[in-house]
Amino acid sequence: MDRSDFIEHRRPDGELVGWLRPEGEDFVPVDLLGRELGDAVDWLTGEQQLEEHGLRYLADPYVLRLDDGSELRVRITEVSTDRIVVKKDDFGAIDVPLMRFELGWPMPAELTPLGDRDVPVVW
Repeated sequence: MDRSDFIEHRRPDGELVGWLRPEGEDFVPVDLLGRELGDAVDWLTGEQQLEEHGLRYLADPYVLRLDDGSELRVRITEVSTDRIVVKKDDFGAIDVPLMRFELGWPMPAELTPLGDRDVPVVW
């Protein structure tokens, strides 16, 4: 995804929360995972949508569909415009092997928020 015309939006403390992508005379708010948060809106509405969306979604559980079709509950550990890194959700256990996956940016279709699931994932 070409971000050359994206405009950063930061919280008052300087933390990046997303971008506003110009579309005609309006702007589309885009979160850190590269997801568009809605239709094109005016600048102030776009900023407000990014602020309301916040960063809390980065701490939520996700489901990663693996190449064999199986699904794994994961947590995001790193986000940049180069990659998204997730790890198997080990529920804080320190005695289990680390399973880490590096994905492309924007968020690929294989990674979905757990809360978006119609059917619970069995672990």
